Amino acid sequence: MFKMNECRKLISLVKRNTKCYFKDKIAFFMSLITPLILLVLFVTFLKNVYIDSFSSVLPEGGTVNKRIIEGIAGAWLMSSILSVSSVTVAFCSNTIMVEDKINFYVNDFKVSPVKPVTVSFAYFVSNFFVTFIVMMVVMLIGHIYLAAVGWYLNAGDVFMIILDCICGILFGTLLAGIVESFVSTQGGLSAVATLVSSMYGFICGAYMPLSQFSEGLRNVLCLLPGTYSVGIIRNHYMGGYISALENAGIPKEALTAIKDSFDANLYVFGTNVPLGAMYGILLGTCVVLVAVYIAIIMLKNKKK
Repeated sequence: MFKMNECRKLISLVKRNTKCYFKDKIAFFMSLITPLILLVLFVTFLKNVYIDSFSSVLPEGGTVNKRIIEGIAGAWLMSSILSVSSVTVAFCSNTIMVEDKINFYVNDFKVSPVKPVTVSFAYFVSNFFVTFIVMMVVMLIGHIYLAAVGWYLNAGDVFMIILDCICGILFGTLLAGIVESFVSTQGGLSAVATLVSSMYGFICGAYMPLSQFSEGLRNVLCLLPGTYSVGIIRNHYMGGYISALENAGIPKEALTAIKDSFDANLYVFGTNVPLGAMYGILLGTCVVLVAVYIAIIMLKNKKK
């Protein structure tokens, strides 16, 4: 009975946190604005740059369907947007936890018959749910664009992309929960959100391929788990287009060069990291973050 009561309280808190977030239309809009701006910038300004980058890797004299080239450029961008948004949106949508501290709503929870662990877990579940909704909206818009310029994804690819997003959201939600558990002011919240939004995409290789960096910096960045969140989703977004290029007669050497140049293949100190290892590193990091998150909650409760 006790456990059932706590589950009901958890569900109620998750509903409350989620409603509070979506009730603030500006907060929801701000969560969407960054990935949508990136998509608009690509379509209006950067599209030809990406297309030229992919075309330059292909063998000279070969003819490739324009839809494949435009599609793979869009797919590469979508993998970048979704992998980055799984973290940046998580930090933005976790504002409810910080605002409750700023407005002293947490004091109401302290005098209520709700365990502090339940309150903390409710923030995590709600943040995960909200981030997932925002990500699916962005994905839908991006897939409409891909369908218009060149769709070479199958049902299996789309399923794996959604699974990759879930893994990335889990990582981003845990990271946001840990970092923002130490934030208790509006200024601190804005500073953290700005820092993450401006830096994360570059250090994980989402905005610029790691192949463009120096070898030393590339090896350092490949030690960060966020890089593999980008890597797994990029593999599944580009897989269908790589197969289409192979069917079009593009040599395997050129296809490998495309994967190497645009981070479908990741190398650490010259060793290629298999896709399974990418999942292992990302999910292993999530396990560590769960332990850290639980430890922080327990330590804070002991101090009280």
